[in-house]
Amino acid sequence: MKIVHASVLGNGRPLLILHGFLGMADNWKTLGNQYAKEGFEVHLIDQRNHGKSFKSEEFTYEWLAKDVHNYMVHKGLNKAMVLGHSMGGKTAMQFACTFPDFTEKLMVADMAPKYYPPHHKVILDALNQLDLDTLTSRNEADAQLGNYITDWGTRQFLLKNLYWVSKEKLGFRFNLKVLATKMEEIGEGISGTAVYEGPTLFLVGERSEYVTQTDYPEIKRHFPNATVQSIEKAGHWLHAENPKQFFEKSLSFMKS
Repeated sequence: MKIVHASVLGNGRPLLILHGFLGMADNWKTLGNQYAKEGFEVHLIDQRNHGKSFKSEEFTYEWLAKDVHNYMVHKGLNKAMVLGHSMGGKTAMQFACTFPDFTEKLMVADMAPKYYPPHHKVILDALNQLDLDTLTSRNEADAQLGNYITDWGTRQFLLKNLYWVSKEKLGFRFNLKVLATKMEEIGEGISGTAVYEGPTLFLVGERSEYVTQTDYPEIKRHFPNATVQSIEKAGHWLHAENPKQFFEKSLSFMKS
């Protein structure tokens, strides 16, 4: 059985954090340290095909949820709070519904349980244009990506995944070959009969279009004890755009 890679910060009540598509555990290090200071043992998890975790052709939310369960069993964790952003939010939802006894509380950052049409094609196409065999620096990669992706922040987020495989060769931590073929799976909603009745918080970016009021009935159907709170002046990257308010609202929920 393969176990996903994770970084563990602090001591106390277990909190598992799941990053989004093409992200990695390291994206959550700053907030993770803040939670750790508040008395939580924070597990920053790299999901399969991301970060330092194993590569696999299997990539569905059922598999991603099982990975979290296997990790908890491996670590001897009987129950944990689970926080997931975007794709990680779907994993967290699926996990809570499949393994409710292992879930103390659920937090979902800017993601609904519904199906989302594939919308990462431009990014994946741009990444596939990079010639990793000839790149000699991160700046060179940024310049090449800039021909396809104009947003600086998006490029920096993607380039965090670049690392030196050897002294001469750069590579990506995420498994681009597999992920580029899994767009439908990433957009999938959680199963129609899935229900988690434990305490649940959905945090939604005020400027984001990922979760709208029309999604609330479906959220309540799957998560009857869910509350939805807005993060001001933030879009889909709410934890990065307004980290102070994100931290305060999530911490208040975890300590309630």
